[in-house]
Amino acid sequence: MESSSAPNFRRSLGTFAQTEASDRSSGLQEHHQERTKSPDVSCVWAVAETKAGTLTQCLGVGKQLHPEPVVKLISRSRGLKRLFEPPLFRKKEQRPELVISCGFRAEPAVLDIKDTYGGRPLTVHLQRPRIEGYDLVFVSRHDWVDELSSRPNYHQMVGVPHQITSARLASIREEARNRLSPDGRPVVAVFVGGSNGAYIYDESTHENICGAIKQLEKDGWRIVVSVSRRSEDDTQRVLSTLNSESITVWDRRSENPYLSYMAASDAFLIAKDSITMPCEALATGKPVFILNLKSIPGPRLDKFERYHWDLREILQLTRLFEGKIETYTYEPLEETRRIASVIRSELTRA
Repeated sequence: MESSSAPNFRRSLGTFAQTEASDRSSGLQEHHQERTKSPDVSCVWAVAETKAGTLTQCLGVGKQLHPEPVVKLISRSRGLKRLFEPPLFRKKEQRPELVISCGFRAEPAVLDIKDTYGGRPLTVHLQRPRIEGYDLVFVSRHDWVDELSSRPNYHQMVGVPHQITSARLASIREEARNRLSPDGRPVVAVFVGGSNGAYIYDESTHENICGAIKQLEKDGWRIVVSVSRRSEDDTQRVLSTLNSESITVWDRRSENPYLSYMAASDAFLIAKDSITMPCEALATGKPVFILNLKSIPGPRLDKFERYHWDLREILQLTRLFEGKIETYTYEPLEETRRIASVIRSELTRA
């Protein structure tokens, strides 16, 4: 495995032993194909809770099979307010060939859709469901238990699916790169979240993050920093003090630059409280380093630690940040495409 310092950073791709997406084409070719290819199915429904994290998983997989999935959001209203809301769907709507869902609140609704249409839509759930009845289920490796191995319709997945593709990034990389690093210096994107029951963002955590960013600046990187929806105001305030010629921190008032940061970057430093962001970054084939955070002992922490151990030690996709960003090689993780391929095969048999 090769290693280099930041100023001489150059990305290279190696072989990831467990890759299941060897048919990758170049970014621009893939982008053209994504825009012009015919949909695999005539109608796809994405059924999810109102949380953005669950919906983006459904859309990520759904858009691999149809360019415009129909979004069906599960209301979280209760009591009389819910009685006055429109129904989730009407039978006179075009029957979906495929229904993709995520989140436990979506489960009863999906089975109701399936019953309404005579069991015809293929139903897919993107986490371990609480009720039975789905045709296909995909469960993250860190949530997998041995008893699921005997169920032929259950499949493991690495992390979670998402909407980031190499084609999407390639289409904006040149513009983003010129804007964020006009002098051609290597770019590292730093993505941070917020307290989540497994990790806590307190003063010591903020000091740790700021120290890592300052070290990267000393090493010659140009750094772009983005917070998430979960980030607290204190985190934003502390990070904003780092703005300099080499460090750009999103102000949360302008348009979210997450996608352009990802497209422009040569490497990533991601706080440990996220499951989705490492998966998205791993779709680029560029080094992904994980930043340790102050932890809160308990079952939620155990889940996150299993996830990061799997990515780092078993799959050897990520690295723990220990003060330096270095290059290493792996095949880009394309779980969203692989999941869609499994669904496509099932649709063919249906």
